[in-house]
Amino acid sequence: MKQMIFALVVSLAGSFALADAKVGSAAPDFSVADAAGKTHKLSDYKGKNVVLEWYNKDCPYVRKHYDSKNMQKLQTDMTGKGVVWLTVISSAPGKQGHLAAADAVKNGAKEGSKATAILLDEKGDMGKAYGAKTTPHMYLIDQQGVLRYNGAIDSNDSADPKTIATAENYIVRAVASAEKGEKISKETSKPYGCSVKYQ
Repeated sequence: MKQMIFALVVSLAGSFALADAKVGSAAPDFSVADAAGKTHKLSDYKGKNVVLEWYNKDCPYVRKHYDSKNMQKLQTDMTGKGVVWLTVISSAPGKQGHLAAADAVKNGAKEGSKATAILLDEKGDMGKAYGAKTTPHMYLIDQQGVLRYNGAIDSNDSADPKTIATAENYIVRAVASAEKGEKISKETSKPYGCSVKYQ
């Protein structure tokens, strides 16, 4: 009986574990509504490079990139050349960083976000499918729907915005390589930031 109970506990624990989206494999599909109520599916963006950015407005590591305007500049540069940029909020209701739709619209305007859309993943299904661990956690999906990068935004895991200028920006390099059809030199890295506040 004890063995059966133990096996059940292990099974239940495993059901809550994050997946780990693999670079070089098809990116997990998703169907998530944005702050304006429009549903976005990965299949909608076939033929385009897609950047996913996990976001929590109250995380100091997110603030590092937004208060310095670094993230907004990246969003502007990327979307300006046809890259789809999806900011994803997986914070559950009642958890740090959660935003209802109307509040997410207001917050996006306040931040000066230039993302293509802000997706509201309240149940965490999208985040768990990708294995999103931190805010920010960045992914790049290529034009064929293949995951090409999974990890940190850059090489400096400090919350100090002064480190941005000298850090190697992994997502910028990944997109540049993908656009040229080249192999990405650094396909994975350890994401840094606050843990994603799943339900």
